[in-house]
Amino acid sequence: MREFAAPGGKALWLLAGGVFVLWMLSGIYIVEPDEEGVVLRFGKYNRSVPSGPHYHIPFPIESVETPKVTQVQRVEVGFRSQARGGGQTQVRAIPEEAYTLTGDENIVNVQFSVQYRIRDAVEFLFRVTNQAAVVQNAAEAAMREVIGTSEIDSALTDGRLRIQDDATRLLQSILDRYEVGVEVIAVQLQDVHPPHDVIEAFRDVASAREDKIRIVNEAEAYRNEILPRARGQAAEMLNQAQAYRATRIRAAEGEAGRFAAVLAEYEKARDVTRKRLYYETLEEILSAADMEKIVLPSGATDRTLPLLPLDVLGKRPAQSKGVN
Repeated sequence: MREFAAPGGKALWLLAGGVFVLWMLSGIYIVEPDEEGVVLRFGKYNRSVPSGPHYHIPFPIESVETPKVTQVQRVEVGFRSQARGGGQTQVRAIPEEAYTLTGDENIVNVQFSVQYRIRDAVEFLFRVTNQAAVVQNAAEAAMREVIGTSEIDSALTDGRLRIQDDATRLLQSILDRYEVGVEVIAVQLQDVHPPHDVIEAFRDVASAREDKIRIVNEAEAYRNEILPRARGQAAEMLNQAQAYRATRIRAAEGEAGRFAAVLAEYEKARDVTRKRLYYETLEEILSAADMEKIVLPSGATDRTLPLLPLDVLGKRPAQSKGVN
């Protein structure tokens, strides 16, 4: 009996040893580059390890969670998208999530998505359960609060970027208070529109607002075109007036100076100056007249017969008429 017991016991030990080796080898694990290893000992957090090969005490003593900390995850609020064949996407609206009230007491349908990634793997795994649902509910609450402080015109037109930024900051603060361990990358508005029953009226209002903006822009463009031209014309007229004023002043000053100079010479020799002025004036008159002049010495008219050139006088009106 002892001869057969020894081999059986040895096989049992070999089997137990093989099982033990396999059990010990089961503690080898690899953390991928986009993951973070979280080691649990008896279900309680023990340590975190980076990417690469590692070892932990095999189950049930220690276990490992490897969440993807660099992967960008996405939740949708107000709609659900589903990929279909051929690269198409089917979108299904969720009205109970989308409808919210604006600050000016108008109902608006808001569909948006939230992109986030894990920032703290320990908080993400152990602080809350169903993390995606927590992010979605917090995003819905944050968006309702932001929309509740905005007017509908801003939400439908140029206020979308501000709403996205405010919702991102508010959602991040909510998730930080809940210690969810995620980082909000972006909140993106997919569609914002009023309820379908009044959407046509809102489109008319938006069209009227666009017409108003267009007319205001056209008026401002016309003003920007007219005002510089009017300013230029006013400046030109002012410059011409100033130039005319300066010219007249200089001419008057010159005439006054000339008269003062003549007066000074006149005071020195009145008779000579009087004759010189008389001769200069007579010369100017005769030079300006378009006529033939014959200069005779004094007393010559007593011995000459004045002759009126009638032939020349008769030709001048005809020549003038022909020229015209």
